[in-house]
Amino acid sequence: MSPLSSRLGQISSHLNSSTTPTTMASAFSSVPLAPPDIIFHLTAQYKADKDPKKVNVGVGAFRTDKLQPYVLPVVKKADAILFNDESLDHEYQPIAGQPSYTKAAARLILGKDSPAIKENRVAAVQTISGTGANHTGAAFLAQFYKKSRTVYISNPTWANHRNIFSMVGFEVKEYPYWNPTTRGLDYSGLIKAMEQAPDGGIFILHACAHNPTGVDPTRDQWKGIADVMQKKNHFPFFDCAYQGFASGDLDSDAWAVRYFVDRGFELFVAQSFAKNFGLYGERAGNLTIVTKSTGETNTVFSQIEKLQRAEISNPPAYGARIVDIVLNDPVLYAEWKENLKYMSNRIIEMRKALYGRLIELKTPGKWNHITDQIGMFSFTGLNKNQVTVLKQKYHIYMTDNGRISMAGLSTTNVNYFATALDDVVRTVA
Repeated sequence: MSPLSSRLGQISSHLNSSTTPTTMASAFSSVPLAPPDIIFHLTAQYKADKDPKKVNVGVGAFRTDKLQPYVLPVVKKADAILFNDESLDHEYQPIAGQPSYTKAAARLILGKDSPAIKENRVAAVQTISGTGANHTGAAFLAQFYKKSRTVYISNPTWANHRNIFSMVGFEVKEYPYWNPTTRGLDYSGLIKAMEQAPDGGIFILHACAHNPTGVDPTRDQWKGIADVMQKKNHFPFFDCAYQGFASGDLDSDAWAVRYFVDRGFELFVAQSFAKNFGLYGERAGNLTIVTKSTGETNTVFSQIEKLQRAEISNPPAYGARIVDIVLNDPVLYAEWKENLKYMSNRIIEMRKALYGRLIELKTPGKWNHITDQIGMFSFTGLNKNQVTVLKQKYHIYMTDNGRISMAGLSTTNVNYFATALDDVVRTVA
C-alpha cells in the first residue's frame, strides 16, 4: 500500500469513528414539537380544499366583496410618491424609527389636543407591527415594572397576548370578558376580577373591536373600568389594531385610550397599521408611551431604544414611510379616512346581511349579537362540534371557538354561510 493510500485510510477511519456528529447526543433532543399556528394552519387547510363553495372566515384580513385583498387607493398614491422620490435611499433608520412617523402615530391615537402631548409626556417607538409593539412593551415592563409580575388578559383574547407576556417572564392570568349567555360583555365579572387582583397589576385592554369577540365596553363601562383601575393602581396596556377600521371613525375608536389619559393614567398603547392601512406584510407598528413627567418620558425612551437596538437594531422603512406620508399630508389623510369608511361599512353591511338571513331562516336562538358586535370579528356562539361539521360538510373554515372574520363573507356567499349555520344549529349539539 502506498503512503498516500495509507493516509487516506487513516482519515476515513477517523471520520467514521464514534466522535462523528451522527453519533453524538443532540443538544435539541428534548425539544418538543410545537403545535401549528391555528390561523395559518386553518388557511393552509382552506387553500388545499378543492370544493368550489369553500368559505374562509378564519383569517383576519380585509377582503373586498369579490373576496380579494384590498390595496387602499391612498396607499397606492403614497407608494407612487415614494417611487418617484429620487432622494430616498436604503440607509438604516433611527433606532426608534423616523420621528415624523412615531409622532404622527402617537398623535393619531392620543389626539392632537392630548394633554400628554402638550406636556411632553409622550414617547413613541416604531415596532414590528402590533405584535412587535406588544412585545417591546412587554420586554420593557419585564425589566423595569416592579409593582407586579402578573399580566391579566381577557378571556377569550388574541392568542399571542399570552405567548408574548409569558415568554418574557410574566405570570399570565385571565379576567372574564365574554358572557356566553348574553353573547356580550361580562362586565360584572370583569370589574370583580380587577377589584380582586392585587394592586398594581398589568391589564391588557383592547382599545376597540375586541379580538376575538367584537364586543366592546360602552363609554360608561369604560369609565367604571377606569375607576377600579385607578383605585387599585393597575397599569393599562392598550392594544389597538383597528383604529378607524372598527367604526370608520378614528376619534371614536380611540375614545377609551384618550379617556384614560385624561384621567391621569400612565399607559402603553400598542398600535398596528396592518388592518387600517392594509399593510399586513409590511409590519408597520408603533408603541406609544404616556408617563407622568417629561423626565420619566426621557428615561423610559432611552431604555426602549436600548432594548430595540438589541432586538432588531433598526426598524424597517417601507411600510412606515407609507404611513408617515399619509398621516402628515392633510389631503391624503382625508382620503385615508374615506378608505376606512369603505372598509368598515362593508363589514357592517355583512353583519346586517348575515343577521337578516338568519332571521328569515328562523334560525333557533337570538342573533342580535351579530350586529351588536363591532370590527372584523364576530363571536358567533357556535361550539367546536358545530364548527367541525361546518368544515366537513360545508367546507367552511373558522376557528374552533366559533369566531368568524366578517371580511370572509360577501354578497356571493353570505346566504350559503347562513344556511349552513342554520343547519348545524338545528342538528348538531
